[in-house]
Amino acid sequence: MLDTTSRWTLGLALMLTGVGMPTVAAAQEAQPAAAQPEQIEQPDIIVSAERRREYRKDVPLSVGSLTGENLSVIQAGGTDIRGLSGRIASLNIESSFGRAFPRFYIRGLGNTDFDLNASQPVSLVYDDVVLENPIIKGFPIFDLSQLEVLRGPQGTLFGRNTPAGIVKFSTVRPDEAGGYFRASYGSFDSVNFEGAATVKLSETLSARFSTLYQHRSDWLDNVRTPRRGDLEGFDDWAGRVQLQWQPSQPLTVRLTGQWRVLDGTARVFRANAFATG
Repeated sequence: MLDTTSRWTLGLALMLTGVGMPTVAAAQEAQPAAAQPEQIEQPDIIVSAERRREYRKDVPLSVGSLTGENLSVIQAGGTDIRGLSGRIASLNIESSFGRAFPRFYIRGLGNTDFDLNASQPVSLVYDDVVLENPIIKGFPIFDLSQLEVLRGPQGTLFGRNTPAGIVKFSTVRPDEAGGYFRASYGSFDSVNFEGAATVKLSETLSARFSTLYQHRSDWLDNVRTPRRGDLEGFDDWAGRVQLQWQPSQPLTVRLTGQWRVLDGTARVFRANAFATG
């Protein structure tokens, strides 16, 4: 049994506990609600990785893409197709022949062989047409609407199976009105001229003309054999003509022609240029 002093002490403790509990509850109610994290809206990116236009988030494939301003900045830099290297995760492009013969790598998978008959595990697709010849793979990039990198392995959906993946280019079609003009000048007499325009020929027939011209003077002095001239210069001109006929909504016929004229001096291979110290 508790004596009188113990009873008073226990009663006072219970009273203090009963008074303190509402105070704590009131303090908890006075605290502001936790701030909800802001939701960042992701832009809806349309890809054609399965030969039909759909949202990238709905495609069960590993796809990287470049569109709009990001792609225009790369094209305006005056570089060749190697300028795309590193712009999309896991895509690397190198060449031992300068602008003429690029080799593509996706996730580190590629073929270092620079023979013309070498089979490359990365394929290029221009408007659903496979470009397999290594010389054609160096075609300049201009007037593009979208670039997609489909990481492998890829089946024969685009005409050729590739263990490493596919680099897919989509050009601006004649049904997109308007055009553009872009020119720049840099060191070593570097010139970059690019332009395109869509012409409406009739209610059902339209055409798009686009061209690219790049120039650089020989900037590497050839002191060993001066009679052969300096090196590293080039004149590169490419063009594209598209005709599109759309007699009805379900039917669209498009004919595309591309050409390229490349005239350049030899490139210098700089392997082992620096001796170990």
